[in-house]
Amino acid sequence: MPVMRSVFYVPSNNEKLMSKAPTIACDILTLDLEDSVPPAEKPKGREMIKQYLETTREEQVSPNLYVRINNWETQMTNDDLEAIVYPGLNGVCLAKCGEPDNVKRLDWKLEELEQRRGIEPGSIAIQLLIETAKGVINAYPSATASKRVNSLIFGAVDYTKDMRVTLTSEGWEQTYARFHTAVAARAAGCIAIDCPFVDFKNVEAFEKSTREGRQMGYEGRMLIHPNQIEPSHKIYTPSSEEVEWAEGVKKVFEEEGIAKGSAAVSYKGKMVDTPVYENALTILRIMEEIKAAEAKIKK
Repeated sequence: MPVMRSVFYVPSNNEKLMSKAPTIACDILTLDLEDSVPPAEKPKGREMIKQYLETTREEQVSPNLYVRINNWETQMTNDDLEAIVYPGLNGVCLAKCGEPDNVKRLDWKLEELEQRRGIEPGSIAIQLLIETAKGVINAYPSATASKRVNSLIFGAVDYTKDMRVTLTSEGWEQTYARFHTAVAARAAGCIAIDCPFVDFKNVEAFEKSTREGRQMGYEGRMLIHPNQIEPSHKIYTPSSEEVEWAEGVKKVFEEEGIAKGSAAVSYKGKMVDTPVYENALTILRIMEEIKAAEAKIKK
């Protein structure tokens, strides 16, 4: 699984922003063909993405390139895919995914294009945007509809529109769907990516919301402003204290527990059993994955 602490979006029809896209040091750079691109501009966006893949992709500092495509109901998905599935593309994000059949159809189309264009079969990942009531209810079956699916993004803006409620910075109206999407992602073995925080100038509120999301099980966030990248990386990266704790737990459990046939030991006055040990191993694994991902970001 790629590290996805920051999933940064760029409108594909905006020449100024597209020219800056290669320099954005995020984990996942996503060129958008959906909501940020007006219908009349989508052909231009498709062409600019194709040009980006041909001429600019190698200059990109972010290790991963995704494209957000329009959902099947718009009848634009096929045109999107025909235009953008070329070498250099790491994944596609399916907007407003409502049910498993949407994912199966996308999987089939990607396989066909991979074969036709000499791309390694199965190499292009699928990311699902869960942003409607139907999408939330079907999040788990959608996530398991294809082996390509590696992540789910909760989309609060469209979700609240679909639910006919007001989007707030506090986000209490999103609570059920936000939790449900994170649980569905974990159950499916996918990464949960939190919704964008639209009040991008309010750094304190963004950090508070992101920490709450991390406690829900999210491992990254969809971002709409470059200033959100650094705090997102900091929050989704284990702290030095967490890493030190995990290393201590691993050492004492292996030396005093496993080696001596005991299922529980004491570390800094607290009991350490197998679940605590496994949690420590997870923290250390995540830290190694992040270090490897950061090494791929071109300086």
